[in-house]
Amino acid sequence: MDTMNALFRWLHILAGVVWIGMLYFFNWVNGPFAATMDGETKKKVVPELMPRALFWFRWGAAWTWVTGLLLLMLVFYHGGIMFDGDRGWTPGAIVMVLFVFVAPFLYDALHKSGLGKDPKVFGAVCYVLVAVVAVLMSVWGGFSYRALNIHLGGMFGTIMAFNVWFRIWPGQKKIITAVKEGTAPDPAVVALAGARSRHNVYMSVPLLWAMINQHTVTVQLGLPAAYAYVVPLVVILVGWHIVWQLYKRAPKVKGF
Repeated sequence: MDTMNALFRWLHILAGVVWIGMLYFFNWVNGPFAATMDGETKKKVVPELMPRALFWFRWGAAWTWVTGLLLLMLVFYHGGIMFDGDRGWTPGAIVMVLFVFVAPFLYDALHKSGLGKDPKVFGAVCYVLVAVVAVLMSVWGGFSYRALNIHLGGMFGTIMAFNVWFRIWPGQKKIITAVKEGTAPDPAVVALAGARSRHNVYMSVPLLWAMINQHTVTVQLGLPAAYAYVVPLVVILVGWHIVWQLYKRAPKVKGF
């Protein structure tokens, strides 16, 4: 079991580096660079560059999600570290685990609703909902601190993988085809793919905290174990602020 744990964790990190690395490249390097290209240059560069980059992007996402699911089952469900004390698999725990896989569809519907029109309002609503989920996982589901962390991270990762395969990649195929043909891409498609990519960047930072959760068990801010859910909620806010600062910095980085 230890060998399988090490192998899956190694592959999980490898796939995650490929996926998240490409995500940051798209948002903080390629985005500002693309704004400097004229139409003819885009016709030459985009059809050659983007399909190659998106290949590693989407398959990195797929393998990160698959190996993450294997690790979740191996380390938490089989390893018996889901709950503290005498808590076990209650209906609340089962519902909260299943919610991880339902969350992408709720997120997708929410973003397509009127709330998704204002990024700040949408972000605030999502944060409140994540806080509710964290409290329910801890109080109703009885998750341990590590289980709470990893399931919040799993929820973010599942939403992100959903975005990659069902929103960003289909949209990018349409955008690349339009650029190659010299026509203007559908603004709605561009807006949706761009928004979901930015959402993934914001979710990626707390996701990385969840991936190293074994090393964060002592970071509980002096809170009692019953209120450990506050820690990942603080991490989310700090992580989102870091991402916001990096978005501000990205356009200021110039070429020679």
